[in-house]
Amino acid sequence: MAPPDREETPVRVTLVAETRPGERRVALTPEVVAPLVEQGHEVSVESGAGAAALCADEDYRETGAQVLPAGDDALLAGADIVAHVRPLLPDQIARLRRGAVTVGFVTGPGELDGIRALRGCGTTALAMELVPRISRAQSMDALTSQALVAGYRCALEAAMRLPRFFPLFMTAAGTVRPAKVLVLGAGVAGLQAIATAKRLGAVVEAYDVRPSSADEVKSMGATFLDLGLDAIEGTGGYAREQSEDRAARQQEALTPYISKADALITTAAVPGRPAPRLVTRAMLAGMPAGAVVVDLAAESGGNVEGARPGETLDVDGVTLHGMADPASAMPVDASRLYAKNVTNLLALGLSAEGWSLDLADEVLDGVCIVHEGTVRHAPTAALLEEEG
Repeated sequence: MAPPDREETPVRVTLVAETRPGERRVALTPEVVAPLVEQGHEVSVESGAGAAALCADEDYRETGAQVLPAGDDALLAGADIVAHVRPLLPDQIARLRRGAVTVGFVTGPGELDGIRALRGCGTTALAMELVPRISRAQSMDALTSQALVAGYRCALEAAMRLPRFFPLFMTAAGTVRPAKVLVLGAGVAGLQAIATAKRLGAVVEAYDVRPSSADEVKSMGATFLDLGLDAIEGTGGYAREQSEDRAARQQEALTPYISKADALITTAAVPGRPAPRLVTRAMLAGMPAGAVVVDLAAESGGNVEGARPGETLDVDGVTLHGMADPASAMPVDASRLYAKNVTNLLALGLSAEGWSLDLADEVLDGVCIVHEGTVRHAPTAALLEEEG
């Protein structure tokens, strides 16, 4: 399908293949590429970019996109907009022309070299993780869409590793009691983990430092634990960091509930900070033999002491699994959701007439982390200054 003839200068949108080990998602799927081509833009796709997400090169060609060989210099050098999932590497950024726009996840542990490269080469970087949590930006919120996938995957990981059933079974040979599942953290990922564990038939309890999440937990059919501690509510509906004293009291209050759980799923996160330590190794010691712990936050330091991303450990008879890029483990639907987030964000500045960055728009202003040689995101700028 060829793009229609237009007098306007088309925007050159490029889709690159992900280079990080284990990453299987793709930033643009054929279903979102087609409208871009119909709008008159040129879309270039790196060959094989969507293979792991079951998006074949031919699928992209059928939309009117051009598929270029992997590693072709023209992919980045000729791009006006580059769509990606994980942060681009400094050597990729170095090949971008001045004034190009990148859209994808940008920040994260160990990514400051990429920020420096973006600043140094005069590109504009739109960070999907910085989409503000306001009503009009919900369709662009990639953290939410990917957290939904991650929470679902966490519950499956727990069920697969637990050496017993999740649901209740009443059989002629006897009754099998349902597993008891405890979920710590009731954000999007936690709520999806709760919902999935409930669908699998488990008895589910959940806790979050924000009492406001109690009604959502209950709506999923789970029991919300009230530990009698003061609330911790941050901006945008996120939790905020807690004091050492409160953290210690929270651990003490959680211990008896953890000791009764067959499976523990932890999903707690504080934006811009290492994951809060919710569970110590000593707390795991009281869990039943064969119990399973799945830590979604392993990549950012872990909610559970000793959790390592991508590793499964035996802690005195308890299986501790640290999740690594869980959304990538479900690449088909994770990519479909993420691709819609990306194109919905781009639609704020992309039209048949070209690309325009309106920083008076609170969404574009919020996601624009680097622009014209300046790091506009204060926490990231502070980290760069700390490191000199």
